Amino acid sequence: MQLLAELEARRARLFERLAAVGDFRRGSISENWRRCGKPSCRRCAEPGSRGHGPRWLWTRTVPGRGTIGRQLRAEELGKVQAELENYQQFAALAGQIAEVSEAICEARPVPAASAGQAPDPEGQKKGSAASLPRSSRPTRPAR
Repeated sequence: MQLLAELEARRARLFERLAAVGDFRRGSISENWRRCGKPSCRRCAEPGSRGHGPRWLWTRTVPGRGTIGRQLRAEELGKVQAELENYQQFAALAGQIAEVSEAICEARPVPAASAGQAPDPEGQKKGSAASLPRSSRPTRPAR
């Protein structure tokens, strides 16, 4: 039981740290430079110049939509970078919490009421609709 108490205390400390993470967002920032292609442009025509920029693009993956992005203004760059770093901290803590929680699940004793029941073999089916009374069987919608 001492191991279980230690694990629960560790999880509580991790939850406290998680609550202190602050604002966060997923994604990454890329710095981009571009050439406008105008022959009269001093910036692009200058030897060794990278062209116009830098411009910062925050991108992230959205389920069902793919990768989306938004151009950042120079004054919001620091804020977004800090929020991205907070997400890394959040993700690391979430992983640690999951590991400790799994260890707690393994260390926690089985309740006495279910201790006498034989465990179901993993992966064994529980039955099918054919074994149910006709009134309990799921019906398909008419086509």
